[in-house]
Amino acid sequence: MKKKRILLVEDNDDDVILTLRALEENHIGNEVDVVRNGAEALDFLFGRGKYKDRKAGSLPTIVLLDLKLPKVDGLEVLRRIRADERTKFLPVVILTSSSEENDLINGYELGANSYVCKPIEFEEFARAVKQLGLYWLLLNEPISKKVQEEI
Repeated sequence: MKKKRILLVEDNDDDVILTLRALEENHIGNEVDVVRNGAEALDFLFGRGKYKDRKAGSLPTIVLLDLKLPKVDGLEVLRRIRADERTKFLPVVILTSSSEENDLINGYELGANSYVCKPIEFEEFARAVKQLGLYWLLLNEPISKKVQEEI
């Protein structure tokens, strides 16, 4: 069985380290690709730029997406993911420190599957990451490529 991959879109080094540590502490051994801005996330997903040699169709199982990103913000990344046939069903969890109601509403309007505010305490953050991993990587049934092609 192919190992499920995670795409972490995060520009803050401390948050990247915390997220990777929380995944490790919760025995979520999936491979994690980390990109540092919205433009790089789009290049990764659509096989452009330095990712042009990445296998087409080898999408991550889930995208953990920060909102406050350089170059292209997280909401625009989400908008472009949902607008493209190849990625429109890709699960996207907004994982952000923003608790602004406007960001929450816009995230769901643009098709986020979930919106999680990063807790300040590491133990709380680790519990949140564990729940994300359990649901999105173990329990959730993604739409198969065959079904996507039929839609």
